[in-house]
This record gives sequence, structure tokens and C-alpha cells, in this order.
Amino acid sequence: MAAHSSATETTVAIIQHPPAVLDLEESFRRAALHIADAAAKGAQLVVFPETWLTCYPAWVFGLAGWRDEVARGWYAKLLEQSPVVGEPGSTDDDLEPLREAARSNAVTVVMGLNERAGRESGTLYNSLITIGTDGSTLNVHRKLTPTHTERIVWGAGDGAGLRVVETPAGRVGGLVCWEHWNPLARQALHAQDEQIHVAAWPDVPEMHHLASRTYAFEGRCFVVCAGQYLTTDDVPAELLDAYRQGVGPDAPENGVLFDGGSGVAGPDGSWVVEPVVGEARTIMATLDLGARNAHSHDLDVAGHYSRPDVLTLTVDRRRQPGGVKFTD
Repeated sequence: MAAHSSATETTVAIIQHPPAVLDLEESFRRAALHIADAAAKGAQLVVFPETWLTCYPAWVFGLAGWRDEVARGWYAKLLEQSPVVGEPGSTDDDLEPLREAARSNAVTVVMGLNERAGRESGTLYNSLITIGTDGSTLNVHRKLTPTHTERIVWGAGDGAGLRVVETPAGRVGGLVCWEHWNPLARQALHAQDEQIHVAAWPDVPEMHHLASRTYAFEGRCFVVCAGQYLTTDDVPAELLDAYRQGVGPDAPENGVLFDGGSGVAGPDGSWVVEPVVGEARTIMATLDLGARNAHSHDLDVAGHYSRPDVLTLTVDRRRQPGGVKFTD
């Protein structure tokens, strides 16, 4: 695992560009270009939104009926275009193009993805992978509880990825979407002295901005709030009606479906970089990691502001294999 830089300043980039919907090969190509561009601009940490590989399956909200053949068809396509991910320290999986991009540009990459549980598995997870500057896996976090109709498409995650990892950019952790309203998951990361938190979202309306800023204030850390930018032109024509229905009644016939909203909040909860809405763009920010020390003077929820004599939290960080154990 990479050693933490002694410098207090670090530069982060948020990739607010459209993914290649249901096309893993093209998504890898785009990701490599975005990573190289961000690195050339000085980024040490490059962050992608929730399930950027290979799309947020918004259609599930409109295709939730029992034995819906259309929904089954798109789920099968999503399975086919979702990578298998190796455990921390491993490079034996489907992510070599992404690993090579991190390695060749000497950057840490945090990527939101649909993770296939195995080569022939029928299960997907909503995952957040952190890849180090040497291309290795530093952490894989699987969203603990998919929200509402999302449970049709993703399995429930586990605590194995509730980790903050050392990188040259700082101590990095992350959560996915509505996990930011799970107070125990937040506390599990706060307790690991997180400096930079990745808040990965599909869309970023006001409530998601509030959750990101609250996390920054509570954890006395920087929050990199990453949302998707996606238009009707980015969705395959045969999927567009179902996708629009899933986005909601206000989804346009033509135009922007997810409008970004990515930004960076500081340890006092204020915006360091105001949310960028309505455009595809790489968002850059240089952060003074030392700033969190000053703000810890009056609030450290895992230190002097905690009461371990009154309140305790136990986190099971074992990877759950699916409930079946074979002994030969």
C-alpha cells in the first residue's frame, strides 16, 4: 500500500463526463483518456461518480413488475458489461485497462462501478473501488443497502470495504449515495481519520449536496461529491424510453437526464468548489489537508467529542461469500 505524502496540499479531479452506457470496453477507453487528462492538469486523485462503469440502471424504477421480460433483458446486458473485481492487493480481474491508466499516470483512482460477483455469477454489487498508483486494488466497498427499487438490481454489500486507505493524495474513504444517511457507516469511516471522503452519487439534487456538506462538517474532512452527467444522446435508443421513465416524470424527451452537480466541500461544511451543474467537465480542486486539524479543535466525533464509555460501535469487516462454504 502506498505511503502517505508528507505534503499537506493535494489536487483532486472529478470526472463529470458521460459514461459509455452498457459498453465496458468503450467506458475503459474514455476513463483512460479522462485520467490522463486529469493527471496532466496535476491531479493526484481522480474520482468518478456512482456506477460510472457501465451506467446507473435507472430503468429499474420503471420496470419493477414481476417477470418483466424487458427488465430481465437489460439486467442480462448489464451483467455482461459489468467487470469482475479482485480483492485488495490483487490485479487478476477485468480492470487491467483502468489499472494501467492509474499506473501509467501515477494517480490514485476511485471508480464507481457495477461489480459482477464472479465470472458466471448472476449477482451485481454497487461498488466503489480505490486503485493505487501502482495499479493495485487498495479497497473495494460494496454499497451496504441498495435503496428502494435498486434492490431489484444490486445485492446487499458487507463491511469489508468500510476502510480508509493511505494514498499519496491523503487518507481516502468513500460511501455510495444514500449510505450517507447511515450514521453508523459514517462513524466507521470517521474513526479512521479520513482526510478525503468520496461521496458518489448518480444525481446530486439539493438533499445530496446537504448530505455531502454535513459529512464534511461532521468528519472534519474534505468531501469530493461526484455526480453523473448524462443526456438522452448518451443512452442507447432502444433503452431510452425505459431509462427516461426511471429518471422520473420530469425527464426530457431530449436533453439532460443527470445534470452533474459535482463539487468539493471543506472541513467546515462550506463549498471549496461550488457544484458544477449542466455541463460535462473535469472539475479540479487543490486541497490543504492541514485545514482539518484546525477544525478538529472543536469537533472530533471519533476522538475528544466521542463518548466510548457510553456509546460503542462494532464493525464486521469480513467479506461475506454468499452463505455457502465448501469443505473438501
